[in-house]
Amino acid sequence: MNAALTQGHPPVSFGSRSVPETDSTGEDGFSMQIITWNVGTAVPPDDVTSLLGLNSVDARIDMYVIGLQEVNSMINKRLKDAIFTDQWSELFMDTLSPFGYVLVTSERMQGQLLLVFAKYYLLPNLQDIQTDCTRTGLGGYWGNKGGVSARLSLCGHMICFLNCHLPAHMENSEQRMDNFESILQLQQFNGPVASGVLDHDVVFWFGDLNFRIEQYDIRFVKNAIEKNKLAALWEKDQLNIAKAIEPALNGFQEGPLNFRPTYKYDVGTNTFDTSSKKRKPAWTDRILWRVKMSNCYDLSANSTLLARSQSPDNKNSYIQVLQHVYRSHMEYLISDHKPVTAIFSLKLSHKMQTPLIQLQVDDEWCKPSDAVVRYRMASTFSKSSWDWLGLYRVGFKHHKDYVTYVWAKHDEADPMKQCYQVMFSEESVPKGIGEYILCYYSNNFNTIVGVTEPFQITLPSTSSNSSKSDSSDSSSDGEEMSTLKLIRPKSRSPSPGKTKKRHSRSRSKSPVAPITKSLQGLNLTVGPKHKSKSRSPSPRGAQVSVPRQLKLPGGKATAGNGQNSASNLRDTLSLSAPITLKNPATRGKDQTISDRGAAITGRPTGQAQELMVQARDKQQSDSAQHPQLSSKLFQSPRQDGAVALKFSEGNQLATGKTQEVPVSESLAPIWQ
Repeated sequence: MNAALTQGHPPVSFGSRSVPETDSTGEDGFSMQIITWNVGTAVPPDDVTSLLGLNSVDARIDMYVIGLQEVNSMINKRLKDAIFTDQWSELFMDTLSPFGYVLVTSERMQGQLLLVFAKYYLLPNLQDIQTDCTRTGLGGYWGNKGGVSARLSLCGHMICFLNCHLPAHMENSEQRMDNFESILQLQQFNGPVASGVLDHDVVFWFGDLNFRIEQYDIRFVKNAIEKNKLAALWEKDQLNIAKAIEPALNGFQEGPLNFRPTYKYDVGTNTFDTSSKKRKPAWTDRILWRVKMSNCYDLSANSTLLARSQSPDNKNSYIQVLQHVYRSHMEYLISDHKPVTAIFSLKLSHKMQTPLIQLQVDDEWCKPSDAVVRYRMASTFSKSSWDWLGLYRVGFKHHKDYVTYVWAKHDEADPMKQCYQVMFSEESVPKGIGEYILCYYSNNFNTIVGVTEPFQITLPSTSSNSSKSDSSDSSSDGEEMSTLKLIRPKSRSPSPGKTKKRHSRSRSKSPVAPITKSLQGLNLTVGPKHKSKSRSPSPRGAQVSVPRQLKLPGGKATAGNGQNSASNLRDTLSLSAPITLKNPATRGKDQTISDRGAAITGRPTGQAQELMVQARDKQQSDSAQHPQLSSKLFQSPRQDGAVALKFSEGNQLATGKTQEVPVSESLAPIWQ
């Protein structure tokens, strides 16, 4: 019995020429929950279960889209978030991953953050994933205001999510519209299909849009809220007014505002602003949607939109968008805004007919020889030599969260069936008992395009010390790199395709190796236990000084780090200049002490003088014991322009060869 690719259809048999149609939306359509929240630079709460609706028995959400504004973006926080995953992303990943949700993509622009999660078995249905951001603060130079977006193809339908933070204050309604129009114009995506935001089949627009309630004073607004006469405030809402007159908002729809205004509250309470500013309550946090060719839709009482257009295969198609929930969450008190959520279902007329990658594994791996993966590609799939298959634990957070991986092979194992096969090595397969999932990562698509159902691995733990050591090293590397986050989410892929072209698969220790390159601009110190020859940078680029001990010809030893050595010898030797000393034990061969990091010029002083004096004394002593040998000190130029101070023996046995003993592994260069 085999566990085949699960996308809502029965297991696929490689012996069959036909592939069942993929249908992941079910009878109720594809369900989606969108969340917007201005967190006011607050620390994340301990629990967001109720915000995500995970405690609801009836909830069946396929995808979560989370838009945050005013995430703490102080310089120290941004530097930390550039290296490690930010607190908010970590919170949502930790909360959603046990329920089978995986981070699909993310985009961050200062205080704005956009996260997209989906069920792991739906990942192959999400393709052409791209993100973008637009700054509108300070005339477009500052990202405190603006928009971040993510777009993807859902079963062949183009969907765009746009998270915005627009200018504040009552009098800036026109400026808000100008900013929104600028975002629509500046955000562009690659590819011939849906290059602009409004070109997508469905657009979800949400965020802290900052529209206010006009004309009515604060007493009237609060009185209407207390008496639950919210409809009296709708007609004076600036966004509702703009929807009727602004061309950019043509086709955008919103559910009824049957919840209290979400701004502004005293932090820690559900009381409207009592400060000296006394801001008027307003629905600043909104969620809207737009269907392409919205002039063809029918709007029913339950806010259902029906749009008709032509599908890529020239068949009549439609997208039906139904909003089930639109509400605020008053229980969250950490900000002066309340979070707002909306739940939608999307019914799509046509779906992807054939999955790009179909994977097949045994239901249980009981021995190393079971770790075989067979897969078949669709004829339209664009394969790459940088594609790889990752083994994940059930409940993994994102596509980099793999346990081990193997490069995809494109040599046909069965020409008749166009099947391919790879095998995990015995050392790489995790030992013990657990549930795992296999995924195929496409370098060209920058996403997972194939996934299996969960299967069991029940391999006995090895007692070999060498195996334990290898497993420990692999685990250590994985833990180290899994905590790192790339500065740009677009580079999150651990695939080596993001680095220089690979000539040999054995050169790359792990698909996450590109992280080292992306962090070259940061001054990081790596612990000794994480050092590895394959991870270490070029010696010329290293900045970490290692104390070394020099054994002089006179028998003395001097200790100190390379930085101090460079300081003491600064006036003596040139950049990367070796000091060549004669050692009587070498019988005529020169011995060079090379300081590759110190740049020293001028006359001998300090430690160099001490070296020369001790060498001279040793020379005189040797001359008394060995009259046939004579030594002299001379300068020898090197090819790189450095000058080597050498003690050379003047007899016929001298070979002219030198032996370099590094003083410091990596010293900061001092330029002349």
